[in-house]
Amino acid sequence: MTEQERNQQLAVTERTRHRRLREQGSTSRADLDAILRAGFVCHLGVLVDGTPMVVPTVYGVDFATRTLYLHGSVASRSLAQSPDTTICVTVTHVDGLVLARSVFEHGVNYRSAMIYGTPTLITHATAPEVLLTGLRTLTEHCAPGQWDYARSPNTKELRATSLLALPLDEASVKTASGPPEDAEGPDGALGLWAGVIPHHTTAGTPEPDPALPPGIELPAHIAALGSPRA
Repeated sequence: MTEQERNQQLAVTERTRHRRLREQGSTSRADLDAILRAGFVCHLGVLVDGTPMVVPTVYGVDFATRTLYLHGSVASRSLAQSPDTTICVTVTHVDGLVLARSVFEHGVNYRSAMIYGTPTLITHATAPEVLLTGLRTLTEHCAPGQWDYARSPNTKELRATSLLALPLDEASVKTASGPPEDAEGPDGALGLWAGVIPHHTTAGTPEPDPALPPGIELPAHIAALGSPRA
């Protein structure tokens, strides 16, 4: 394996080692990046006052610096108390429901990533420029072109905002695809329908704010959001 190929592989740790269904696992950074690019909602797992909590939130990725930015007010409170807290961020895309001939063989086609690490809490008081960079990254990840179109946050808004910055150094990637796997066994002769019900997440037609005055046209970058995410 070349140095370049090694750099494109995720390091395997005790937390990210694939122990079950290893054939569905991947250590490719490209696979991780594709999963992250395809969405903008994640689930953040953190201990808050000794109690595990999982909250949905939005994220954005700076692929150049390998940094994931996310909103996490609950985690921010926890990290203020314990700066060395490890968090877990998960991103999952459901691609299909696999209906087999037997209930045991039913499953889900999916793409998922679990990212572990100790995040940095970013506030206006500690790192104002990094906070702006993170907010821009998050906004552009969710809606490319929107940061330059909309009003930028003012100082009061920035002081009320915090982000988490998590390095993409430790991650586990798994995917599953394809039809049921029981056609070659005894259940294949049952005469029952089997297959996959595809699931797709797509953006719909933009719905204007009823309060918009006449004459404000739909910006091209917002119209483009109806296209599939890369």
